[in-house]
Amino acid sequence: MKLPPFHWYRTVFFLIPAISVYTIVLGTLSILSTFADRKGHAAHWCARAWSWLILATTGVDVAVKGLDRVKPGGTYVFISNHQSIYDIPVIFASLPFQLRIIAKSSLGHFPFLGWHLVRAGHLLVDRSNPDRSGILNRWRRLVGDRLSLIIFPEGTRSPDGQVAHFKAGSFLLALEAGLTIVPLSVSGTIHVMKKNRLMTCPGQVTLVVHEPVRAARIDAPTIADARRLAAQIEDIVRAGVERTEETAQSIVASRQSLVDSPVDGR
Repeated sequence: MKLPPFHWYRTVFFLIPAISVYTIVLGTLSILSTFADRKGHAAHWCARAWSWLILATTGVDVAVKGLDRVKPGGTYVFISNHQSIYDIPVIFASLPFQLRIIAKSSLGHFPFLGWHLVRAGHLLVDRSNPDRSGILNRWRRLVGDRLSLIIFPEGTRSPDGQVAHFKAGSFLLALEAGLTIVPLSVSGTIHVMKKNRLMTCPGQVTLVVHEPVRAARIDAPTIADARRLAAQIEDIVRAGVERTEETAQSIVASRQSLVDSPVDGR
C-alpha cells in the first residue's frame, strides 16, 4: 500500500492543530474586542495576525505587486480570482486596509471563525434568498465607515487554477453604489492547497494589485450593465494571472537549463 506523502502528515498532524489553536485564540480575542470596538477594527487586526500566522506556519511566501496603485486609508471593492482557501489569508495579510468579505451566510455558524465574521461586520448573504436592497444598504454603511470589501465573483474555488466566469450579481451592487473596484490577481495558492485536497505545501504566491476602476453610479443598472463591468474586471484579473504564471514558468525553465547545461571541466 502506498503511503501518503510527507506533506499530508505535516498537514494533518501539525498544520491543522496549529491553525485550530490560532483560530480559537485569535477568534476569541476578536469577539471580545467587538464589545469595545463595534466597528471591528481590532477584530480585523486579529484576522490579519491569524492570516500571517497561517502563511508563516505553512511556509507561504507572498510577493505583492502594485500596492502603490491604491491610496492608504482609501475605500475600495477588491475583486479577486479564487484559486484556494489560502487566498483569504494571502489578501488579509498583504493589504493594509480594513477589509470585510462578502460570503455565504452559512459560514456564520462555524465556531470562532463564523462568530468573528458576524461580530466584525462581514457581509453574510443568504444565497438562496438574497435581499438586494438590504445588501446594498449594508454596503453603503460599510463604505461610510471607510471599510473595504473583498469579493470572489467566481462563486467558488477554481479546481485547476484557471480564472472562471465572473458572476454579475455583485457588480450590480457596485454600479448602484458607484464604488471604486480594484482587481486582484492571485497566483500560486492552488499549489499550496487545491480544492478538495487535504494537504498543504509550502509555496510562492504572487498577489497583483491592478489599477482601480471607478464604477459609474447607475440608479437602476441592468444585468447587461453588470455583465459588461464583470467582463472588464475578469479580463484584467485573468491577464494578471496568466502573466504571472508565464513569468514563473520561464524562471523555472531558465533554472532547469542551467542545471542541464554541460560543465566546462577545463
